[in-house]
Amino acid sequence: MPITITPLHPFFCAEIGGVDTGEPMDDATFGKIRAALDEHSVLIFHDQSLDDERQVAFSRRFGPLEVAGKANPATGTHFARQSNLDINTGAVIPAEDRRMVYQKGNYLWHSDSSFKAVPSLCSLLSGRIVPPTGGNTEFADMRAAYDALDDGTKQKLEGLVAEHSLVYSRGTISTEALTAEMKAELPGAWQVMVRENPVTHRKSIYAGAHCSHVIGWPREESREFIAWLNEFATQPQFRYSHAWRAGDLVIWDNRSVLHRATAYDTQSHKRLMQRTTVGGDHQTTTQPARYELAAE
Repeated sequence: MPITITPLHPFFCAEIGGVDTGEPMDDATFGKIRAALDEHSVLIFHDQSLDDERQVAFSRRFGPLEVAGKANPATGTHFARQSNLDINTGAVIPAEDRRMVYQKGNYLWHSDSSFKAVPSLCSLLSGRIVPPTGGNTEFADMRAAYDALDDGTKQKLEGLVAEHSLVYSRGTISTEALTAEMKAELPGAWQVMVRENPVTHRKSIYAGAHCSHVIGWPREESREFIAWLNEFATQPQFRYSHAWRAGDLVIWDNRSVLHRATAYDTQSHKRLMQRTTVGGDHQTTTQPARYELAAE
């Protein structure tokens, strides 16, 4: 069957048909998928035959893969495991367990790995075990949100640099979400607040829950601005919510969308999602573009 690309939302997101990402794929077909990611930012594939090995092989076509850090149960592998099942026993993890507290951070709107010096290109999430209700993944189009900003706010954003930190975002959920060892592994990073796709040249707001503060601004004013920006960018008209079914693969561009998990009954239903994350190829900034670092 020829590949099909069907838009699912007025601004972004498309369903890709006629391909199985778990099977060998010619360069022409992959090229269409890669181009669709630049255009639509979120791609949905149903009925895929992925296992761990096949997912890694397909993901590598987008670029080098990140390795999971100490905060994830699959540490040292190419997978960021999202699950309520113990990785060793398969038993349901108690709700009060630190591993489940940590995963509550996934309910915040965020961009994967924005807290790394070189932020990620895209993420690929495979639905292996899916609960019968709940557990959607929602996306927000930061390109459409940027386009909707007034000219004054766009000018204000240009040149701004912000610090992104997993320690900061998880700290808004619980002070117990990360161990001292995990915190030491994740020092945070500076990122520009507007990103431009090198192919389409469309601009996107780059913020989300990991975005702690604007470099050079007073901390309180900075966080109020970021909170407003995140709220504006995640309004219903900019969102798409994906209801999972087993065998789905969703790919999203971390440069141009935010995403979040939604709740499900973690004690009554099983859920196993395997995420591979493709690393980016450059830092967005190495120093503030407009402001000196303010004294704390």
